[in-house]
Order: sequence, then C-alpha cells, then structure tokens
Amino acid sequence: MKLKEKMTFMDVVWRLILYVWALSILFPLVWVFYESLKSNPEFFKDIWSLPKKQQWSNYVIAWTEYGFGQSLLNTLYYVGGSLVVSLFFTTLNAYALTRMEFKGRNLIWGLIMLSLFLPGINALVPQYVIMRELHLTNSLTGLILLSALGESVFYLMLLGGFMKSLPKDLEESAHMDGASIFQVFWRVIVPLSTPGIVTVAIFKFLGYYNNFMGPFIYLSDPEKYTIAVQMYQANKMMEFTADWVTLFAGVMIAMVPSIIVFMLFQRMIMQGATLGAVKG
Repeated sequence: MKLKEKMTFMDVVWRLILYVWALSILFPLVWVFYESLKSNPEFFKDIWSLPKKQQWSNYVIAWTEYGFGQSLLNTLYYVGGSLVVSLFFTTLNAYALTRMEFKGRNLIWGLIMLSLFLPGINALVPQYVIMRELHLTNSLTGLILLSALGESVFYLMLLGGFMKSLPKDLEESAHMDGASIFQVFWRVIVPLSTPGIVTVAIFKFLGYYNNFMGPFIYLSDPEKYTIAVQMYQANKMMEFTADWVTLFAGVMIAMVPSIIVFMLFQRMIMQGATLGAVKG
C-alpha cells in the first residue's frame, strides 16, 4: 500500500515537471507571436498586454524591408542542396563502413572516432583558405559544398548503427541473384533503412537551418544571407531603430519551417531514433 501511494505521488511530481517544461517552451513562442501583432507604442507601454488591434503589416515589413523573405528563400536553397548531397554521402559512407568487409575498415572507424575529440573550430582557418582559393566564398553553392561534404561523426554513427542491425541474409540473397554492390545498396539497404535515414535527414535539416557560423563567415553579400545571419543583422539594427515588433514578426517567420517539419515528422523521428537505439 505504501509503495502504491509512493508511486502515485511520483507520478504527480513527474507530470508537474512535464507541464512546467512544456510551458517553458510554449510560453515564449506565444509571447513572441502576440508581441509581433502590436505597434511599437503598445510594446513599450506594456509588454504583457494583448494587442488592441492586430498589426499584420509588421510581417509585410519584416518580409520586404528587413529582408527576411529573401533570406528565407536563400536558407531553403542552402538547406535543400546541403541536405540532398550530404544525406547521399552519409548513407553511402554508413553502408560502406558497416556492411562491406575490406582491409583498414577498423582503422577508418578509429580515425572517425578520434575526430570526436578534435574541436571543430580548429578547421575554420584551413577551410576558409581552401574556399578562398577555389573562389567559393560569398556563394551559396560553395556553402552547400562545404556543409554537405563535411561528414558528421554523430550522423554516421547513428545511421551506421541502424544499418548494422539489418540481417545479412537479404544482402547475400541479392548478390546471389546477380545484383551489384550499388544495386544492393540502392534497392535493399536504402528502403530498409528508411526510418534511420529520415531521422538523420531531420536532424541535418535542423542543423543546417540553424547554422550561423558558416554563413556568417563565408557570405558577405546581404542578398545572400541566410535566415540566421539576417536575424543577427536585424537584431543589430534594433540599436538604432528599436522596431522590436517587426523583429518579433521576423522571428515568427524564421520559426515557421522548423515548426512545420517538427509537426509533420515528430512521430517518425521518435520511431527512427528509438528503433536505431534498440537494434544498434
């Protein structure tokens, strides 16, 4: 009886913790949204009051005059290109390192694991020199190549662990039927690894979309800024204009793609991450 009462008490505690955690995430989003519908005098008068009249024109100004529209299009181009190229190479690398037997495979895995202990900031200078010599600075295409070809150890380990759990019999049967290595990879391994690939794709999307350092370093033309850099520039402008309600509208515009992706794929993320953890 005491154990049952104790479990009931702990259930209440955990539920309260979850409710507080959910509110701590949702409240700032709701607050930014209704602040974006105010006028500047209303905002400076009382930051907690609701808007008397919705100022949807703030979104138009943020989209056009503050450049959030162009930067959002730039970001979608950068994220889309980086995602397609990097996902192909990550899937191919994970397949080669987990499903193929060749000399030096353990050494390659060891070097990959060793790179986890090296700070990524150490590569900034040589990367910039290479990008400059190849005339790829101030270019969204160059930024796509830099982001896509720089393999992430975390994603490689996540997808590699998922592929390693797949049964060998299917692959051997395909080889016996005359399938080549690439045919086995494309027609057998990729379809079976869809949950893991989707999970990695969504993590990559969020990483690329929120990437600030790369675009900030390599892009100098304001017409090519991504949403993260544009947000930084708009925030710097507030030192002189104090047009905070328009900045809040820009924040809401910037959050829309991430919210849509989360709402559409949250179940698939959980299934892919959980299944990969159990099987790997």
